[in-house]
Amino acid sequence: MSDATLVFISLVILFLPLAGFTIVIHLGKKFPKLYLFEVGLQLVVLLLTIVVAVVKLATPESVIISEFHWFSLGDVPLVGNMVVDLGIKIDNITVLMMIVVNLISFLVHLFSVEYMKGDKRYTRYFAYLGIFTFSMLGIVLTHNLLMMYIFWELVGLSSYLLIGFWFEKDSAADAGKKAFLVNRVGDIGMFLGILILFTQYHTFTFDTIYAQIAAGNLPFESTAWLTAAGILIFMGAVGKSAQFPLHVWLPDAMEGPTPVSALIHAATMVAAGVYLSVRIFAMLTADAMLVIAIFGAFTSFVAATIALTQNDIKKVLAYSTVSQLGYMVMSVGIGAYAFAFFHLVTHAFFKACLFLGSGSVINSMHHEQDIRNMGGLRKKMPITYLAFLISTLAISGIPLTSGFLSKDGLLAGSIAFGSLTGHWLIPIIGFTVAAMTAFYMFRLVIITFHGKPRNQDKYDHAHESPRVMTLPLIILSALSIFIWYTPNPIAAADGWFLQDWVKTPASVVPQEVRFDFMKTDAAHETNAEEPGNEIVHSEMYTEAMHHAHYPAMFLSLALGGLGILFAFMLYQWKKIDPDKLAEKLKPLYKFSLNKWYVDELYHATVIAGTLAWSGLLSWFDGNVIDGIVNGTATVTRFFSRISNWFDTFVVDGIVNLSALISGFVGLTLRRLQTGKVQSYILFVVFSVLIIVLIFQPF
Repeated sequence: MSDATLVFISLVILFLPLAGFTIVIHLGKKFPKLYLFEVGLQLVVLLLTIVVAVVKLATPESVIISEFHWFSLGDVPLVGNMVVDLGIKIDNITVLMMIVVNLISFLVHLFSVEYMKGDKRYTRYFAYLGIFTFSMLGIVLTHNLLMMYIFWELVGLSSYLLIGFWFEKDSAADAGKKAFLVNRVGDIGMFLGILILFTQYHTFTFDTIYAQIAAGNLPFESTAWLTAAGILIFMGAVGKSAQFPLHVWLPDAMEGPTPVSALIHAATMVAAGVYLSVRIFAMLTADAMLVIAIFGAFTSFVAATIALTQNDIKKVLAYSTVSQLGYMVMSVGIGAYAFAFFHLVTHAFFKACLFLGSGSVINSMHHEQDIRNMGGLRKKMPITYLAFLISTLAISGIPLTSGFLSKDGLLAGSIAFGSLTGHWLIPIIGFTVAAMTAFYMFRLVIITFHGKPRNQDKYDHAHESPRVMTLPLIILSALSIFIWYTPNPIAAADGWFLQDWVKTPASVVPQEVRFDFMKTDAAHETNAEEPGNEIVHSEMYTEAMHHAHYPAMFLSLALGGLGILFAFMLYQWKKIDPDKLAEKLKPLYKFSLNKWYVDELYHATVIAGTLAWSGLLSWFDGNVIDGIVNGTATVTRFFSRISNWFDTFVVDGIVNLSALISGFVGLTLRRLQTGKVQSYILFVVFSVLIIVLIFQPF
């Protein structure tokens, strides 16, 4: 298959979801069964994606780029000759991400057929899924920052529509607005970063920008500006991937339909930030990478501590998602970008399975989401339970699962980073989070599916979900097994998946800027200043990861096992009373239960400050601006009254007096107009006599 054919099929894949959205949103009310068209269209998109992926991955080294000239504005001040090209880029990461997005999207479509049945906006829901899928595919396929930013905002819009789908509920409407506004904060930073690069390089295209950086042409000839550009663009990922401190929108987004939660929190919207971070990895400086690693590690820790105590089944999974995204971002920051993308893929499948599994439980329990009202459901819902358990094992990093492979790579990378840089806090956080993840996920499984029912009435009415809902669970849980990713169940680094497929361009940052981010004696002994030694740096890091593989694996297994054991001791075997433990650790328990009081802090500072500022502006507008306007009106009315009096009594008085005099004269002279000739002759003779007498000298 030729490159042109692959490009054409990719464009068809991109625009078919948009066509589905357009048709369903306009004709859905007239044809209620049109949602089946949207589901079928997504199946076609998935099949075409598989075709593109198989053909492309047969030649993993090839990169296909197709672009066209969009417009130019000539000589623009501060920018120069402004030329904007649009296009798509098809490489290994592109096609793998396309598979993830379209597979999850199709399974969510399928699951939603039954889950959303009876909703009054049924067809509109499927239309929104279409525009969301189109937006995500645009981010994945683009070859430049401008198109990515355009589709980035479209993802924000479509997620707003889906999160606030049940907008008649205040909580859902507020959650949609919160997600939209919080993401705009990160997007502003991303926009500024794009402008820095465009001002310097006069292009938005990734490869052209990277070529300029590799040639030593830094923004404004400054390493600091390149660092700033990388961090600012990463701010977009902070918003979309819910990194601290912009993570607060993600748990609230649970107000949307549960299949939407799977779509947003598994493979698509939140993964977009990690995908962006992988795409810009080549231009990140050492300082930018360290900032990214710190943000990711801290986010993973904060979210994991919050997930320990949550009782809403979807919120536990939401904070779990935030924590795992922090893992991925941390992995990009420490240089293990391949494992960041690998974990993105594996997490997409097992987290989508967990969310859809929670949807199956919620649907069976008549929309009950509090796990304290569940229990014993494994007997009623065996398929859902098994799928949920396999996915829980995967996210806990248990051997023979996909999560074990990707998490092993992340943690080995963190140990290598710590040994070469001295930043040991990052791997310590990574392993601590691994233990907490195993604990809170098995806490969720045990409370939800094990033990005795806590609400007998709802338990009696619970039943396994229909096949259209369990089929996606079976597929996603199957994809959480190791065999799909590597033939070696314990050594991910030696697997064909990572070696041949997950590759991004090597660093293009000049070695004097990027090389020395591993500031150790061992690094300096390699003569970092000599050209070409950035290769030594890469080999050193790879070697360190190789040596860290087995220590990371055994340590993560030990900590994960302890987390699972502790969960069973508290909630299954009741060796420790969780309520008494919570009482003993009440300050920490409350701190976790109330989500570190981050929302309260925002309410007390950002929101209260905004409201106070708005109140001040309202007072200024009402008392100062309106006072000036009203005062001007009062003065104007005063002068208007004086003018009215002057006009009435002076101007009109003079006019009326003139009229009165004229009328009097007229009345007087009218008596002389008799109409008789004799009288007129008499007046003339009399007048002549008077004139003669006046002018006759005496």
